Amino acid sequence: MGRRARGRRLQQQQQQRPTRAENGAEGGGERQGAGWEGGYPEIVKENKLFEHYYQELKIVPEGEWDLFMEALREPLPATLRITGYKSHAKEILHCLKNKYFKELEDLEVDGQKVEVPQPLSWYPEELAWHTNLSRKILRKSPQLEKFHQFLVSETESGNISRQEAVSMIPPLLLNAHPHHKILDMCAAPGSKTTQLIEMLHADMNVPFPEGFVIANDVDNKRCYLLVHQAKRLSSPCIMVVNHDASSIPRLKIDVNGRKEILFYDRILCDVPCSGDGTMRKNIDVWKKWTTLNSLQLHGLQLRIATRGAEQLVEGGRMVYSTCSLNPVEDEAVIASLLEKSEGALELADVSSELPGLKWMPGITHWKVMTKDGQWFTEWEDVPHSRHTQIRPTMFPPKDPGKLQAMHLERCLRILPHHQNTGGFFVAVLVKKFSMPWNKRPPKLQGELVEPREPVRSSPAHPTEGAAADPAELESKPISGMDDTDITERPENVENSGSKKDGVCGPPPSKKMKLFGFKEDPFVFIPEDDPLFPPIQKFYALDPSFPKMNLLTRTTEGKKRQLYMVSKELRNVLVNNSERMKVINTGIKVWCRNNSGEEFDCAFRLAQEGIYTLYPFINSRIITVSIEDVKILLTQENPFFRKLSSETYSQAKDLAKGSIVLKYEPDPTKPDTLQCPIVLCGWRGKASIRTFVPKNERLHYLRMMGLEVLAEKKKEGTVLAQEGAGSSGPPEDEESAEHGAEPAAGADASTGTSAHAASGPSDPAPAEAALPR
Repeated sequence: MGRRARGRRLQQQQQQRPTRAENGAEGGGERQGAGWEGGYPEIVKENKLFEHYYQELKIVPEGEWDLFMEALREPLPATLRITGYKSHAKEILHCLKNKYFKELEDLEVDGQKVEVPQPLSWYPEELAWHTNLSRKILRKSPQLEKFHQFLVSETESGNISRQEAVSMIPPLLLNAHPHHKILDMCAAPGSKTTQLIEMLHADMNVPFPEGFVIANDVDNKRCYLLVHQAKRLSSPCIMVVNHDASSIPRLKIDVNGRKEILFYDRILCDVPCSGDGTMRKNIDVWKKWTTLNSLQLHGLQLRIATRGAEQLVEGGRMVYSTCSLNPVEDEAVIASLLEKSEGALELADVSSELPGLKWMPGITHWKVMTKDGQWFTEWEDVPHSRHTQIRPTMFPPKDPGKLQAMHLERCLRILPHHQNTGGFFVAVLVKKFSMPWNKRPPKLQGELVEPREPVRSSPAHPTEGAAADPAELESKPISGMDDTDITERPENVENSGSKKDGVCGPPPSKKMKLFGFKEDPFVFIPEDDPLFPPIQKFYALDPSFPKMNLLTRTTEGKKRQLYMVSKELRNVLVNNSERMKVINTGIKVWCRNNSGEEFDCAFRLAQEGIYTLYPFINSRIITVSIEDVKILLTQENPFFRKLSSETYSQAKDLAKGSIVLKYEPDPTKPDTLQCPIVLCGWRGKASIRTFVPKNERLHYLRMMGLEVLAEKKKEGTVLAQEGAGSSGPPEDEESAEHGAEPAAGADASTGTSAHAASGPSDPAPAEAALPR
C-alpha cells in the first residue's frame, strides 16, 4: 500500500469514528474523550440458561439465590498474598499494615469510601488480604498511585502475588512439606506454583530442600509465563516442563545405582475448565456460557485426574480443583475416578483444615443438560445420537451404597456470596494403594529392589470391561513403557541418562520441533572442569559445596552463566533427558565478566542465586550496617569514605572483584529491619557498588522505611528518597564511564523468548559498569 492510499484510509477512519460512537450500543457512551472506557457495548450480566441450569441443580442453599446472583454481578475484590520466605514476608506484612494500609483510612475514591484491606480469615499468619478496591480503581485513581506502585513493584520482585482468593486454597489443602516431591500438572500462569515453592523453603536456613516442584503446562507460550513467575522466588528446586498433562511421561530416578519410577508425594491437579466461577472477573462468560463447554471438557479432566492418580505415591495426597460450579466437571469427575480406582483412592475429610473458610459440601445427585436445554437423569435415557457428546461417567453412580461410600459431601464448593470471592470447587484425594491396573508384579531384571517408596508399574492399559468409555480409553499413556522399565541393571544407569557427559538435551523427536521454541541443552559441569577451581579458591567455597549440581546452557564456546539445581532435580534431569521437554530449571549463581581474569576470578556472583550460594561462601564477605545498605542501594558507586569505618576496614584489604554484602538484623533495635539481607557487590579501586535488580532495591528500601519516589523510566536515573542524598555526579576520573544502572540490566524479562527464559535475567555487567 502506497503513502497516498494509507493517507486516504486514515482519513476515512477518522470520518467514521464519530458515527460509530453515536451508534454505539446502550451503555457504551461516546468514544470522544472517553479514552478506553467508552465506545463498546456494555456486557449485560444475564444468562437465562445459566440461571435455569443451576436453580434446577440446587447448588445454592434455599433462599440464597438472589444473593448468589447479586454477588456474581459485582466486580471481584482485589486480593493479594504476601509471598517470599518467612522472615521477609513478616517485614512486608509489617510495612503494609503500618504504612500503606494506614494511608488508605478515611480515603474516598469516586465517591466510594475505601475500605482498609482485611486479612482473609482462613489464610494462615495474615499473609493474604482483600479489599473492596477493584483493579480498575487501583490503576486509575491518583490518590492510590503510591499504593498501586508498591503493589506493582513488589509483585515484580516476587514479594507479593496479586492472586484470586479461591486460587490460594488448593496449595494450602495439599499440605506440602520441604521433603515432598510435588507435581503441578496444569501450572500456568503459576500463582499456585509459587505457593508450593514457598512451602518447600519453609526453613530459610536450608538452601537445598530435599523436595522439588515439577510444574507442567501443555501450552508452550504459557510455560514461559510460568518460568517468569517461578523465577521471582529464586529456588533451585523448581523445573518447568511442557507436556500434555493427560499423558505426562513417567519419570525415572536413580536410587542406589538402579532406576526406579518417580512417584510424587503431592500432586496439584487444577484442570482446564469452563470457568463459570470466574464470571466476576471474566465477564465474557456471561454471554458465552453454555453447558456444552462442560460436556466437552469432562473427558479431558477425567484423563488428567487419572494420570495424576497413577503417578501419586501410596499415602500421597492429590488435590483436584476447578473454577467451575458445574457438577459435570466437579463431582462427576471425582465419582468416576473413585469408581475406577476400586478403593485405591478415597476423599479426605478436610473440613477442619482451613478454619474460617465458608464452603458448601459436594452434591450427590445431579442431572445432565444439553446446550439446547434438554435434561437427562441417567445414562440409559441418552439417545444413541447423543453418545458422543454425553458419556456415562457424567452421571452419579446409581448404586446408593456405592454413592454413599464415596463421601462426595467431602468435596468443597465455594460460592461467591459467602465470602465475596469467585466460585470454586476442590476435592482432596488420598491414595491407599496402587490403582487396580497397576497391580501386576513387575518383571525385574536382577534381584528385587527394596524401594523407599512403593515402586509399582504405572498403568499400561486401564480397562473397565468390554464397553469401556472412549474418553477413558484415551487416558491410556501414549508413551508405552511396560513393567520391565521399573528397574534396570546398575550398569545401564549411566548409559541411558547421563550419556554425553551430563548433557541433558531436549527430546530428539521431530514432533517436538514443530511447536514452541527449541531449548538449549542443560549441561552439567564435569568434576574435572578447569573452570571451577579458580571459583572455589576465590570465594573459599566450603568442601560441602555440591559442584556436581552446577550446569550451563551451552555445549560450545565459553560458559557465560552458571546455574544450580538441587541434587534431587539433577537426578531427574540426568535420567529423563529423552522423555521430557524441559523449558527451564536452576537459578543463576555466577556470571562471567568479559575481562574477569584480571580480577583473579572470571565469574562474579549473581543476585538471583545469592541466598542459595551464601551458606557455602567463606571469603569476600563484608558485613554492613543498615546505613551502609541505604547508601549502597541509592548511590551508584559510593566511595569507601561514604561507608562506615567497619565496612571500610573489611573492604580495604580485599582484591578487586565480586563480593558479598551481608546485613544482620539487630534484635535489640526492633524498629530497624529485622530480616537478614544478602547482596551481591563489586569491590572497585576506591568504591563499592551493588548488582541488585531494580525492584529488589526498591523492596529493600521500602522495608527500611524509605519513601521511594516515582521513578523515571530513563536509564541511569538514580533513586531519590528521604534521609539520604542522591549520588550526584561521578567523583573521580574513572567514574565518568559508569553510567549504567546498578541493577545491571535486572529488568530484563524472563518470559519473553526461549532464550530469555532459558536463564533468569541479570546479565553480566558491561565492563564500563564495573568500578575499577
